[in-house]
Amino acid sequence: MMAWPEALGLMAGALTTTAFVPQVAKTWRTGSAEDFSLPMLAMFVAGVGLWLVYGVLIEAPSVWLANGITGPLALYLLWVKLRRG
Repeated sequence: MMAWPEALGLMAGALTTTAFVPQVAKTWRTGSAEDFSLPMLAMFVAGVGLWLVYGVLIEAPSVWLANGITGPLALYLLWVKLRRG
């Protein structure tokens, strides 16, 4: 049985990751990430990467799973921003 703090973390991760999806979908449709600040995206990608490593190190699925999904989504936004603005 999963401990309740980990279950809470999984729910929080699911909500924050899912909340990010509509913005990725909009960027996919329009092909533009001009509404994003480049420094914000770069720092966000770096932060998500660090959270991912941290989650792996402390063996917390709620942390590494959410950031393992959010990371590629954020990288896509950064890639579009760098490619098209």
